[in-house]
Formats: sequence, structure tokens, C-alpha cells
Amino acid sequence: MYFFNKNGALIARRRNETISIEAWGVNALRVRATHNADFSASLGALEENVSGESGAEVVIDGDKAVISNGKISAELHESGRMEFFKNGRSILKEYYRDWCGANGHSPSMKVSAREFKPVSGNDYSITARFEAQSGEKIFGMGQYQQPNLDLKGCILETAQRNSQISIPFYISNKGYGFLWNNAGIGEVMFGANYTQWTVKLSEELDYWITADDTPKAVVENYTAVTGRAPEFPENALGLWQCKLRYRTQDEVLEVAREYKRRGIPLDVIVIDFFHWIRQGDWSFDPGYWQDPQAMVDELKEMGVRCMVSIWPTVDRKSVNFWEMLERGLFVRTERGSVQCFDFQGDTVIYDALNPEAREFIWDKVKENYYNYGIDMFWLDEAEPEYSAYDFEHYRHYTGPALKVGNSYPKAHAKAFYDGMKKEGRTDIVNLLRCAWAGSQKYAALVWSGDIKSTFTALRDQLSAGLNIGIAGIPWWVSDTGGFFGDVTDEHFNELLIRWFQFSTFCPVLRMHGDRGPHDIPRLSDLDYGGGFSDTGRPNELWSYGEEVYRILKKYLDIRLGMKSYIKSVMDEASKNGSPVMRTMFYEFPDDEKCWSIDDQYMFGPKYLVAPVLYRGMTEREVYLPEGEWRNIHDNTVYTGGGTITAAAPVEIIPVYEKLK
Repeated sequence: MYFFNKNGALIARRRNETISIEAWGVNALRVRATHNADFSASLGALEENVSGESGAEVVIDGDKAVISNGKISAELHESGRMEFFKNGRSILKEYYRDWCGANGHSPSMKVSAREFKPVSGNDYSITARFEAQSGEKIFGMGQYQQPNLDLKGCILETAQRNSQISIPFYISNKGYGFLWNNAGIGEVMFGANYTQWTVKLSEELDYWITADDTPKAVVENYTAVTGRAPEFPENALGLWQCKLRYRTQDEVLEVAREYKRRGIPLDVIVIDFFHWIRQGDWSFDPGYWQDPQAMVDELKEMGVRCMVSIWPTVDRKSVNFWEMLERGLFVRTERGSVQCFDFQGDTVIYDALNPEAREFIWDKVKENYYNYGIDMFWLDEAEPEYSAYDFEHYRHYTGPALKVGNSYPKAHAKAFYDGMKKEGRTDIVNLLRCAWAGSQKYAALVWSGDIKSTFTALRDQLSAGLNIGIAGIPWWVSDTGGFFGDVTDEHFNELLIRWFQFSTFCPVLRMHGDRGPHDIPRLSDLDYGGGFSDTGRPNELWSYGEEVYRILKKYLDIRLGMKSYIKSVMDEASKNGSPVMRTMFYEFPDDEKCWSIDDQYMFGPKYLVAPVLYRGMTEREVYLPEGEWRNIHDNTVYTGGGTITAAAPVEIIPVYEKLK
């Protein structure tokens, strides 16, 4: 292997492969490998300017070379094998089972750490392998619908789906963070024997690694290179009211007026899908929304912001279809008909990876919504959702979906963020169903998708919210009560109460759901327009009886009383990337037990939350780390360092304030 120093980067060449390792941010390195003539110009998720923040030292010594950047260093051997160190201690090592790097293992297997299989042209199917470490725990990676907080032993598809969000960054209890800097479709296996990353189509291997003393420092390093959330608007920290679906402006105003009559502050009300005539019109159906300006004006007088659902889908009968088709603004299909999604229409999807398409959709939204004073947008279907997730069938402006598709939701968020910034807005927050590394800097509030109204789903949301926070997304929310639910289920009210209690201590508190049974007649017999789609049962705080209303109102009052605290935690997210919902080890990294706790969390640095996640549960175990903790319900003070049994009748979620 031939080593040399190129402008502070360690470059190595061996046979057909070129390797580059360079300092990239604080205590961090970017690693790339290619079998092409040169590296691409792509930054991937590493878009933030970190030049001048750190330097690297490169030492070439015979059959090996070392590059160091602060607390992290990488050692590259003549065989091509790499190993990473934190302050001289090994933290990650490539997996080799061949003659060049046997390390005591059988060389006969002929397994290499980096494998490039040609696909066509400059593109390859790429595999990267790393040695497993005894006792390692892994957290992050975005959002997967499973109860696993520790992802060691999990197999994860790196692809976007409704309720699945792939953000390929994790932190390890071994003191490092790792970003798979590739937007292609693939898979990671965090096996007990080795870790394996694969991408089906890519020009080069690209990843980023940082080492630091605490999880907070690791996340700070990561968000410094991928971006941080802007300041969260204070007028969106309270209650968000939503349902599937308010069909007319009268229905919206009736709900807002009732909140005002009851003296309940309402920050945001949300208008869901099919308020339009056709998907892709991006405008109100005037038959049901006769005067949007008057509606928005009245809402503003009540102190309520209005959010409107925007889908990326465009029906063939939409007023915008033919122009967009001729201008090449759609996601393309590789074979057969031009169709991507068939939910209530024959539709294609606008291509957010095309800058011209991003400008087009924002111009329509500005004309038909923003100019009325609607200043929040619900970017549903943001994965985007396909009728079948046949990723090799789709192509974007920047390349095949197999190669670039995971970055679509980030580009979609950018379209609206850039448009609103251009209009001079600073209080931006938009709701998306998907994200990628760096989406946070485009004011993306991510929600967990169309999930079932079950305690099983509620349990999954805890792990989902904690892991996506570690992956860099501090603004996260779930549909309180789940999305698919039947209010006639005898256990639904209990579920709703437990979910609302949990949501009280989440970054955003949002009521939403498709409440069945669907026995409310449609407003129209037509197969299109604002009166076409179904609506669910009422979903306001008072919709489930007086006892449920009393409990929900109690927790909303708790939330409102914490607004200044929540704002301070949001500000910290903007400053250093810290999530709002935090794993126990994030705040207590020196407490070994906290690395194994997966059913309680910290809401910012001050409040320990132990949600009730199982039907019929009326008490639960809670671990209190060292210090003094006050039960917020009865003011009892506990000395930490052990486990207590907390009472949890249906009206109580155990929450403890850290006193010292």
C-alpha cells in the first residue's frame, strides 16, 4: 500500500482502491474509499462548514500510517485494514478474515472489510464490515417500529417507509459515534459476530466517525457537521389539535371556538388531507373552504396558528400535472407507466431532489396558502410513500432511488424551509413523516407515522422517540392515541390517557388520529374534491367523556406550566444538538445501570419520566440515579441510587424532578 499526505488528509492506494481519511470536525474523521478514478464531490450529510475547527496530524511509518484529530485516530496498515482509537484505546476495527489481516483468525475465508461489486459504470454494491465488541450497546439510527432501544443484535433496513425513518447515525457505549454517510438503500446488521453495512448502489464508501468523553459531546460533534435545529417557536409549545379530518372551515372554526369558550389555550389547529379537489392542486376546494382568509384571521385573533397538510403526490387530473410532467419535475419510473402512488387517485410524486421542483411546489403553496397567513405545513407522505416500495423502479433528478432515495425527506423539508426563510419568517416549524441526517436544520418536526392504537405501538414509540433524538432529530412527536383506532374499543380511553400523559413530556403535544368506526356520511358522492374522503369521529379533549377530559386537561395544564422550561430545552437543542427526550445514559453516562434502562427517560436535564406502557398497569418500577428527586404529583422527595415502586393509577404518570 502506498501512503501519502495530501493537504492534511491521509491518502492510501492499493491495487484498484484509493482510501482517504481526513479530519472533519471536532475529534472526528471522514473515511472514504473508491474503486473509481477519483472521489465524487458529494458531501452527503456533512454539509456544515467545519473548516478551521480542527487539524490533523499524519504520520507515515513504513508499513502503516496514522492520522490523528484530537481524541480520535485511525491506523491504516499496509494490508488496507483500518482501526480507530480514542485516546489510544481501540474503539472500532475493520473485520478481516483473509491473508492480509488475519489477526489470529482463519485466513482461508477470504472475507474483506470493504467489498465493491460492480453494478454499472462507476456504481457499485458496497459492503463494509467491522469487528463486534463484547458488551457493546448501540443507540440511534432514526426510528424503527420496535421496542428495542439498544440496537445491538438488530437488522435494520436503511430505507424510508411510512413510520420507518432511516437516519444512519449511532452512538456506542464504547465512546464513539458513527455516521454511514450514504443516502442509498441498503441494510445494517449489528451482529454479535460482526457489524455489516451494505448499500445497493453507490460510487464510493463514505462514513464519518467521532470519539468523545460523553454521549452529549458525541452528539454535539455530529450535529456540528450535519446541522442543528433552529430556535423552536414559543407559540407552538402548547396543544396542537388535529384529527382525520376537518372537512370544512366551519368545522375548524367550531373546534377553535369551543377551545376558546372552555378557556383552553390552543396553539395550533391542523387541516388534514383532501381539503383540495385533486392531489397536486395544492389549494383549497372552494366548495368547502369559501373564505380561507377570514378563517385564518379569526384563528389568529384567538391566538391559534393554522397548519395545512401538503402531499407530494400529483393526480393526473390535477391542474398542475401536465406542466410538471413536461418540465420533468416528477420522480421517474424506470419501466412501465408513470405512476408512484394509487391512494385515492392515479398519482406521481414531485421530485424534491430537483431544485426546480422544490421552487415550483413552494410557489404554489405560497400563492394558495401562505398568502392567506397559513404559516405551518404538514408535509405528509414525505418518505415518499410508494404503492410498493420497489426502490429500484424509481429515479430522481440526482440519480436512481437506490442510490439517493433516503435523502428525499430532507430535500422536501428544505423546499418549505427555504421558501419561508425567503419570506422573512423566523418562527418556522413544519411537520414531516420522515427525515434523513440533517433534516433537523430545516425546522423538521418529525412524527412517527400511521401507527396503530395499541399499547404495543405505544411501547414502540418510546424507543422510537429516544433513538431518533440520538440520531440528531430533537423535534419529534407521535399521534396521541395512535392513528388507527376505534373509539368503541373498551380499552381505548385508557390507551388515550396513557398516550396523552406520555405526549405531555414529548417535544410537541399533538392530538391526532383516524377515529373509527367510520359511520359519518361523506359530504359528497363525487370521487374527488373536499367532500369525497371519509372523516373520523371527533378527537378533541372533550370527545371521550368527562373523566377522560378531566385527566387530559390536567396534563395539558402541567404542560403549559412547563413552557419556559421546555423552551430552554429546545434552545439547548439549537445550541448543541441535544435531544429533548433523552435516554437515561445521556444525562447519567457514568451510571452503568442507565445504559440498560429502556422504559424511562429524561425530559431535558431535569425531569425523569416513567410512562405507563401496558394495559391495566397501576404501578411500576422506576430507577432513580444518584441525587434527590421530587415526585411532581405529591412532592415526596426520594434519595436516588436505587429502584422504587411508583404508584401509577390511571390519572398518574410517574415523573420526578431532579433537585440536586
